[in-house]
Amino acid sequence: MSFRGFSRPNATSGMGVADHSKDSFLELKRKKVHRYVIFKIDEKKREVVVEKTGGPAENYDDFTASLPENDCRYAVYDFDFVTSENCQKSKIFFIAWSPASSRIRSKMLYATSKDRIRRELDGVHYEIQATDPTEMDLEVLRERAN
Repeated sequence: MSFRGFSRPNATSGMGVADHSKDSFLELKRKKVHRYVIFKIDEKKREVVVEKTGGPAENYDDFTASLPENDCRYAVYDFDFVTSENCQKSKIFFIAWSPASSRIRSKMLYATSKDRIRRELDGVHYEIQATDPTEMDLEVLRERAN
């Protein structure tokens, strides 16, 4: 359906999820190859693709610095922490990044496609919806994980 030259995605068909996106998530989950994976929607291919991966040595600041200031993204972050019983643990967070300054069309596209990618990423422990950095601060992850 077209309106004044703008094509609108069909919300019922949604986006596909690229095999590479699923593979990158499995590498993070099973092999600990990545600290994080950032996904974006490729509107031409109509699928969710990997935009960036962060190596195991990268930290949360590296991750947040990799998210665009005014465009939406999906991301998974492998959060390592030590419990009060002094046990090393790891939890995978899915983050739907939708900054207030991003375009409305982008926010809608990411909102309507979120369930599709979430279904593909089996093994996520927690989900965070963030519209500004304070909503996904490292403290927020710590509180959710414990």
